[in-house]
Amino acid sequence: MKQNNYIKEKRSMKMTMKLLGAAFFTVQLSFFVSSCDDMFEPADENTRQEDAMYEESAYAHGLLIYGYERLPYLTTTQTDIATDDAVTNLKSSSYLNMATGTWASDNNPMSQWDNCKNGIQYLNLFLANVDKVKWAPTAVSKQQMFTDRLKGEAFGLRALLYYYLLQAHGGYADDGVLYGVPLLTKPEDGSSNFNQPRATFADCVKQCYADCDSAMALLPADYQDIANNDEIPEKYKALGANYSNFNLVFGGKAKGLMSGKVAEAIKAQVALLAASPAFREQSGVTSAEAATLCANVLNRIGGMEGFDPTGNIWYKNKTKLDPSASEMPEILWREDRHKNADQERENFPPTLYGSGRVNPSQNLVDAFPMRNGLPITDPNSGYDPKNPYANRDPRLADDILYNGMTFRRSVIITGTYPAVNGTKTETDDNLNSISTSTRTGYYLLKLLRDDVSPQSSSLIEQQHIYPRIRYTEIFLAYAEAANDAWGPKNDPNGIGYTAYDVIKAIRQRAGLATNEIGMPLPEGDTYLEDCANDQTKMTSLIRNERRLELCFENKRFWDLRRWLLPLNETVKGMKIDRNEDTEELTYTVIDVEDRVFDNSYQMYGPIPKGEILKWSNLKQNKGWQ
Repeated sequence: MKQNNYIKEKRSMKMTMKLLGAAFFTVQLSFFVSSCDDMFEPADENTRQEDAMYEESAYAHGLLIYGYERLPYLTTTQTDIATDDAVTNLKSSSYLNMATGTWASDNNPMSQWDNCKNGIQYLNLFLANVDKVKWAPTAVSKQQMFTDRLKGEAFGLRALLYYYLLQAHGGYADDGVLYGVPLLTKPEDGSSNFNQPRATFADCVKQCYADCDSAMALLPADYQDIANNDEIPEKYKALGANYSNFNLVFGGKAKGLMSGKVAEAIKAQVALLAASPAFREQSGVTSAEAATLCANVLNRIGGMEGFDPTGNIWYKNKTKLDPSASEMPEILWREDRHKNADQERENFPPTLYGSGRVNPSQNLVDAFPMRNGLPITDPNSGYDPKNPYANRDPRLADDILYNGMTFRRSVIITGTYPAVNGTKTETDDNLNSISTSTRTGYYLLKLLRDDVSPQSSSLIEQQHIYPRIRYTEIFLAYAEAANDAWGPKNDPNGIGYTAYDVIKAIRQRAGLATNEIGMPLPEGDTYLEDCANDQTKMTSLIRNERRLELCFENKRFWDLRRWLLPLNETVKGMKIDRNEDTEELTYTVIDVEDRVFDNSYQMYGPIPKGEILKWSNLKQNKGWQ
């Protein structure tokens, strides 16, 4: 029988990792199973039987840890460089190559197939055995609490991994059916039939929903300590639990793990994906349902009352980034804090000892409106092409470093002329000056800390937070779905806020239609009010606000596809020349990079070609070879 490379990993594997402040677990795994193999090779060493985990809780817990390890969240800006929002100066980037014509079913940097399916197999194995493991054999209540929490975590993680598989690989096959991926909820072994067909997209959504519901039934909304036995849920109180043991399992030390609130947010994300134009015809999910599920998440923080007035610049809140700081109201779920200079080393301009990797596009810059809220294309906006950065949306200067801005006490010149910083003349930051210079005339600011120094001789590292789910994302998801279902200002189910309310709050937070001290302009946000009278205009506005608020957070590629918007918009930049006699600047928009996508079929990502060749029951998405 032929060995499948997808599963050709050592059966003996030492996993030592620190998970969200919990203790270290060193787990010797004697087997590694997968959903796509027809043969299992013996372990190289230390062969152990599966039932060994029943007596060794750390051994069993390693399976769940591996599910966390497979979380597909990116901690740096990567996929945006394959969209109209940015390019990279790293010519070897797989995302750059994909966007310029090499995307194929056997060359797919967006694939989640192996990573997520491996994680699901581990979680299925854990779920099949969790009830047999002795987590706390001397205390019935503690045993049940650990079993419930760990099982709930596994359900939530499995839903999340299926969500990412649907996002990356769901699509229409030649038979006109919208498919998801093979739906596996039991662990596979050497006797399993690996030639499984893809389940329908709708059935995959139902499974995600069921897993999220199971997680929510078993997990607390948040992990927090209780003060006395009266606060213990009746289920555990009846088993004799005390609050000390309850806190051990469900208390504050477990913060950062999969929780009921996180599972609820994942369910809302699945619903938004399924209700999007690319999937809604056969997904079985309506925009009204998606809006309601998003509202369920938001209502836990009081709806609009929980809207964070500084949520758009959470990454600048240095006091909250400190390890001893309390939670950020903007962050629903995050990866733990890390002290480093990695993102700054990658993205600072070369004169600040960075590699300038992510270069925002003119396309994105043009999407930021004027401070009065009007798009720059509106004749009444006041936009001046000879002074293009004046009176713009404040978020532009927060997120993007443009010509003439001062950053870390240095004036950054991205034009074609020299910059003078003190007595030192600099040209490395100029457009296309050296290999680490900007290709678009812009550098990245968002997510970076200005108090970091990546210079090796005077390295200064600082704490960073990597959000997995932000509340702003859920607010925007609600606005998108609610507007699609009911229109800008309608609230037929009495949720308490509308799509219009959300977008108004987001734009006011950004400082649009206000003066320099934050007071409303006399005319107000006229563009928002105009869009509020037209559902189609409101759709465009919501999508643009999502583009701005979530830029460089690896959302744009997936949003364009689920909205069925063109992937092949040419990426543009800004060339800025200076007249040496008059010192007048001339601004010229330039083409930087063509996007070579085929919109006729690449809205849906491929099933890996190797899997299609191996398994006859797997259908490929239409158009892919």
